[in-house]
Amino acid sequence: MNGAVGARGTRRAVNGPVLAAGCVLWRRSEPSGRLEICLVHRPRYDDWSHPKGKLKHGEPALDAALREVLEETGHHCVPGAPLPTARYLANGRPKEVAYWAAEAAGGSFVPGSEVDRVSWLVPEAARARLSQDRDRELVDALLALLPDL
Repeated sequence: MNGAVGARGTRRAVNGPVLAAGCVLWRRSEPSGRLEICLVHRPRYDDWSHPKGKLKHGEPALDAALREVLEETGHHCVPGAPLPTARYLANGRPKEVAYWAAEAAGGSFVPGSEVDRVSWLVPEAARARLSQDRDRELVDALLALLPDL
């Protein structure tokens, strides 16, 4: 069968959307225990977003999401529930990004050319800093999953 695997494992036509995956990375701050969300700054676009990136050929979306979190933030993570898939146009082509909630499990950030800064922010501050409304919606979805945090 000719096609590519969609963000959540469905078959897509080869000329379908660009497939990507990422996570809304979170942790409990020390010592308050408050929820903090990790945002990445991409100097190429001068924007703040959640860690994400394109799937490699044959790579499952969740594997790509975990790889991208590690590459962009330096943190390992424990994936949780899926979050809404973002669908939008990027450079005139449809893009589909599958997201998961993911708890940080240790690591440290090293700046690079793709991501030069990360910020751990409480949800209200993360919503304010995010460059795209679709990324703010992911914060809301995370908060709905983690009401006790």
